[in-house]
Amino acid sequence: MSGGLLPVAPPREVGRYLRDVYTRHPGPLLRALAWYTAACAAALAVPPLLGRLVEAAAEGGGAPGVSAEAVAVLCAVLVLAEAGCVQRGRLTSRVLGERVLARLREDFVRDVLALPLADAERAGTGDLLTRTSRDVDALSRNIRFALPEMVTATLSMALTLVALLLVNPLLFAPCLVSVPVLFAASRWYLRRAPRRYLEEGAAHSRLNDGIAETADGARTVDALRRGRYRVARTDADIADVVGASIATLNLRSVWLPSVGMGYFLPLPAVLLVGGLLYSRGWASVAEVTAAALYAQQLAEPVNRLAHYLNDVLVGYAALARLRGVPRPRPATGRAAAPDTASVRLRGVRFGYTPDRDVLDGIDLDIAPGERIAVIGPSGAGKSTLGRVVAGVNAPTAGTVALGGVPLDRIAPDRLRRAVALVPQEHHVFTGTLRDNLVLPRPDATDAEVRAALRAVAADRWVDALPEGIDTAVGASGHPLTPAQAQQTAMARLLLAAPRVLVLDEATSLIDLGVARSLERSLTAVAKGRTIVAIAHRLHTAHDADRIAVVDGGAITELGTHRELLARGGTYARLWRAWSPASDAGGPSGPPDRARTEE
Repeated sequence: MSGGLLPVAPPREVGRYLRDVYTRHPGPLLRALAWYTAACAAALAVPPLLGRLVEAAAEGGGAPGVSAEAVAVLCAVLVLAEAGCVQRGRLTSRVLGERVLARLREDFVRDVLALPLADAERAGTGDLLTRTSRDVDALSRNIRFALPEMVTATLSMALTLVALLLVNPLLFAPCLVSVPVLFAASRWYLRRAPRRYLEEGAAHSRLNDGIAETADGARTVDALRRGRYRVARTDADIADVVGASIATLNLRSVWLPSVGMGYFLPLPAVLLVGGLLYSRGWASVAEVTAAALYAQQLAEPVNRLAHYLNDVLVGYAALARLRGVPRPRPATGRAAAPDTASVRLRGVRFGYTPDRDVLDGIDLDIAPGERIAVIGPSGAGKSTLGRVVAGVNAPTAGTVALGGVPLDRIAPDRLRRAVALVPQEHHVFTGTLRDNLVLPRPDATDAEVRAALRAVAADRWVDALPEGIDTAVGASGHPLTPAQAQQTAMARLLLAAPRVLVLDEATSLIDLGVARSLERSLTAVAKGRTIVAIAHRLHTAHDADRIAVVDGGAITELGTHRELLARGGTYARLWRAWSPASDAGGPSGPPDRARTEE
């Protein structure tokens, strides 16, 4: 279940990131601007020529020093030059956009893969799914089309206004008649739109999160008869999405007509003022004609700005959500590497919510190479303790040290190589079985892969696959049973060879006899490595060097199997419930008769 969406990046971070990404490609950026500037210059040269032609025609003669045909040819050449420069500029900017988009995608994938598991679980599947699909798609459209068009429209509008000022400063003022309308509408829109688009993205995340949870837990939903509740939640999430979409639509329904009215005002204003100026001799026919053409040219870039500003704000919201994925936190102080596989916990407290601690002041020392089993009743904090030891969740108080080095001083990549958490459920990636096995060590040889498979008793069923370790598995390949997926994960773990293994009942889905054999194999293969085994089956605890009984977030008993039996506490009661012959010091009787759960 998700506890909340991932954060969004602040505007300063979004702007800084975009600036840094674009400035990594100064050559293409400058070339694109040069092509667009040349296109604008060609377009701006046409109105003065036409103005001179109109003035000459009005006076009953040809254009001074040049024929009308020559002016027409020159205008045609300039129009063709403008079109050619625009096409070259668009090609250059879109190539640049693809490079920028590639960098954005690489950064996003890197950040998602480095996202702490606790943050990913807290956000839920739907939020990450929405960011990796809907937000990336929206940003892709912006990088390819909206941003280049916004840049060209802004450049064209600025140069047109400069040209107007050069033609006749008195004819420049009428073009500003739409500024108050555009300013007021833009200010109103920009104050509301970013927040609304972020809310729309969050609504989509909640919808996808609920659908993903329902699909993943379909059997549980059916068993508990919660179908109506899940349908009701989906309906509510859809209503939120519709409401958020209508809110942004309402903004556009005010913004776009206001802008449309604004960019049509300059032309009639120039014609009206130009006529008055001409009647008083303050402007020529050529100047009025050129100014009118420039005013008409202003409408197109302003229209493009209005059209693409909406897309840019959608892209801004998408980028803010993508950059909101937390980056890996650097190790505090001077980064260090553990030199042993010892684990020490001192005063460790942790809670998933601020008002309730799941772990309450845990103190524990685990020697290098020791195998310690953690047992306890449901909700005692066993799995949480394993996650804290593995560095998945950082303690809210106290310290966890590996080899004498606090976990927050170990770089994340070193920590992942040193400590591995193996949960009960395992994901099978699409690809070959070998691809799944060598994820932690791409350079592993076939001999090493087969040795790992033999160690987890998986070599027989792997050899029976159509193409052995080269068989395609995953969503579109050969299906693996839950037990085979667990064995695959355990073999992958052996190839990774971490110093500390945290096993959250990693053999729970495997047949009991196979599980016993697998655990003995793991004990032999993992010799010299520290193992923290969250034990649900008591035989796992019996085989450990020491047993820690967790209850109410604290370790209530700690010792060997015989010591805890002699103490007559919680462990002894569990053992006697499982095996009446427990005094013999080993399991005798139905081996899966009593289990502890969390």
